[in-house]
Amino acid sequence: MSEINELNKAFQAVTGRRGFLKTAGTAGLAVAGASLLSKEAHAQRGALDPQVLNFALNLEYLEAEYYTYGVSGTSITSFGVGVDGTVTAPNSGTGSVTIKANPQVPFVTPLLQQYAAEIAADERAHVTFLRTALGSSAVARPSIDLLNSFNAAAQAAGLGASFDPFANEINFLIGAFVFEDVGVTAYKGAARLLSNKDFLEAAAGILAVEAYHAGSVRTTLLSLAAANPNAGIVQTVQAISDLRDAADGAGDDDQGITLSGAANIVPTDANGLAYSRSTTQVLNIVYLNGNTTPGGFFPNGLNGSIR
Repeated sequence: MSEINELNKAFQAVTGRRGFLKTAGTAGLAVAGASLLSKEAHAQRGALDPQVLNFALNLEYLEAEYYTYGVSGTSITSFGVGVDGTVTAPNSGTGSVTIKANPQVPFVTPLLQQYAAEIAADERAHVTFLRTALGSSAVARPSIDLLNSFNAAAQAAGLGASFDPFANEINFLIGAFVFEDVGVTAYKGAARLLSNKDFLEAAAGILAVEAYHAGSVRTTLLSLAAANPNAGIVQTVQAISDLRDAADGAGDDDQGITLSGAANIVPTDANGLAYSRSTTQVLNIVYLNGNTTPGGFFPNGLNGSIR
């Protein structure tokens, strides 16, 4: 059952009990009933926690595999990170990673290689942390496509017939830009769905790290654009931002690395706040189709109930 259905059930329980309280007409009963429905709604929301964390785990599998392959040429499994799941529900089987042969990026800038290696280690740690937190409820790694997905994204963004994010360090950072902002907005949007405060605090910790990553990627791309004015980096990144904006539905929240001709390393709203994405909006982007039909980076869909 989707998180929307769970929240609808909680809302219906609340409104139904409120109707009863209104007809009862006693203050004491109202207080007791309000306390009861608050606990009931809280409990129903709490049932969403594993589903939300598994949704996040799918995204962490994607990022961890991307960075790890780019830095080392191998999967996260070669670092001892588990990818199998014990959940027997539908959409929980262990998938494979589709990627070009020899994907290790030929870095020429040692500092950029260090950045990528640090982020890869963080993402692997996120996978391990979420799998541990979920225990037997953790879903396995779904099928991930890091080859055809980028080609499809390039075509959709008007960047040509193909795009190889592992060809060089600039391309690798542009590929990272595809994920990082989505991760930040996904964690922020999911925060309201979490009931357990320990889970919420942990999610906030991961959100902070993803924001550090996103800011580093955006800043580095902006610096590379200044050093390579004819490389079209700003335009390429803007095309990806526009594609995400088109895929996630109505609204125009996504931002490139420049805004009105100035640097834009932190995409925010008018209040200086990072914006949120719903699970549906995130799926629209990672599936690369705008309609939550499996595809793109997850050709068989995410594992778990929110997919």
